[in-house]
Amino acid sequence: MAKKQKTVAEEPLEKQLWKAADKLRKNIDAAEYKHIVLGLIFLKYISDSFEERYAALVAEKDLGADPEDRDEYKAANVFFVPPVARWSLLVSYAKQPSIGITIDAAMDAIEAENTSLKGVLPKVYARQNLDPASLGELIDLVGNIALGDAKSRSADVLGHVFEYFLGEFALAEGKKGGQFYTPRSVVEVLVEMLEPYKGRVFDPCCGSGGMFVQSEKFVEDHQGRVNDISIYGQESNQTTWRLAKMNLAIRGIDSSQVKWNNEGSFLNDAHKDLKADYIIANPPFNVSDWGAEVLRKDGRWQYGTPPTGNANFAWMQHFIYHLAPSGQAGVVLAKGALTSKTSGEGEIRKALVENGLIDCIVNLPAKLFLNTQIPAALWFMSRNRKNGKFRDRSNEILFIDARNLGHLINRRTRELSQEDIYKIAGTYHNWRNVEGKYEDIAGFCASAPIGKVKELDYVLTPGRYVGLPDEEDDFNFAERFGNLRAELEAQLKEEAQLNEIISANLLKIKINE
Repeated sequence: MAKKQKTVAEEPLEKQLWKAADKLRKNIDAAEYKHIVLGLIFLKYISDSFEERYAALVAEKDLGADPEDRDEYKAANVFFVPPVARWSLLVSYAKQPSIGITIDAAMDAIEAENTSLKGVLPKVYARQNLDPASLGELIDLVGNIALGDAKSRSADVLGHVFEYFLGEFALAEGKKGGQFYTPRSVVEVLVEMLEPYKGRVFDPCCGSGGMFVQSEKFVEDHQGRVNDISIYGQESNQTTWRLAKMNLAIRGIDSSQVKWNNEGSFLNDAHKDLKADYIIANPPFNVSDWGAEVLRKDGRWQYGTPPTGNANFAWMQHFIYHLAPSGQAGVVLAKGALTSKTSGEGEIRKALVENGLIDCIVNLPAKLFLNTQIPAALWFMSRNRKNGKFRDRSNEILFIDARNLGHLINRRTRELSQEDIYKIAGTYHNWRNVEGKYEDIAGFCASAPIGKVKELDYVLTPGRYVGLPDEEDDFNFAERFGNLRAELEAQLKEEAQLNEIISANLLKIKINE
């Protein structure tokens, strides 16, 4: 009797590409390598878009179309790619020792033709630590992304790969990676809860632009019109801002209002007059050097002057200042902001509650963020909690304790599943919506009257309100034990792999000596 052949599920394209690209990294630091890889993916995207438009114009030559007319591309929202920067030319030079110089020249030529990309594209390909042979292999790898059936949806595929690589590079960089990347599952919770269908979306600390990408994806997934939302952003790190501009361009999202300056949002607000319908943000936690002394009498501090040693409540009031009369905000803050009374923070939190701005607090699981082990929570705020779009929630706050949700993807990092995300967002919608069917769930969610919040001295930790979960009669010990065992085995496997790498490197060093 013939043995049954074991069917092995093929890995998704983006995972295969990541493994291959990471193998070519060799001795280059992940923080530097991400610009090399992401720059090439972007170059492939704009070249594919250009070639598609070019072919259409060639076919319309008899009707007066000119394939070399820059305006023909601008009208179709396509970047013009000059001959020296087209992907086909780069492929023909891929095996040349001077390929790095060729790519840098291509990046310069594209910026010269497209003012919106001025100062955005990386010119890092001629560096000595980048092996030309590996760079040639990388070009071949990226060139294969949109082959075959994927060609017609090249932009979608490349956009997805770009986003996936951003996340993988963030994981590879660890603490530094978290400075430009908010974990996707956290972004999805914020966007699913706020439902930004229409209006102005603002992120004054936008990193690589993930909040904007997810907002547009939300509209598309719910059959809305992407043109009904416009985005506004600001970033103080120029390298991160470049990533954001490329990330948005590869998605076809207008990034003209995503601004960069060294001073940052507090000292040099790039959108002073903006009143946003939605604010979605993940500001850096507990920043001490934020320009407090210069801004002691700033008009944004309507609910109390933030302490000089911590920017958390400066960020909160910056967000509120930029909200439209019926605007809503969903932001990430260090969990300490829920309870802190240091330097007047308790008074500011009290003022936010008493002025009816706090709508919902979500306590997040540990290990979600790459750059910090500081526990975090989501704050949802609304300028008008009596408006007709939703029911009147002005005398209550919803508390959700999601600390027990999520699963480990490695020893150090946890993420929320789609089921977790929908559970959190669905609870909020049922509580907020006029037709919603909401009930308190012990240990998970509770709708607390403002009076109770006052009794607890304006402390906003969800655990204080949701209580302990009801005892489950059908607790499955075997299942729970199995899950714990699987987590432990995964951790041990990861440690064994790490030890193998360390041993191999030590052996190399010994041989070289």
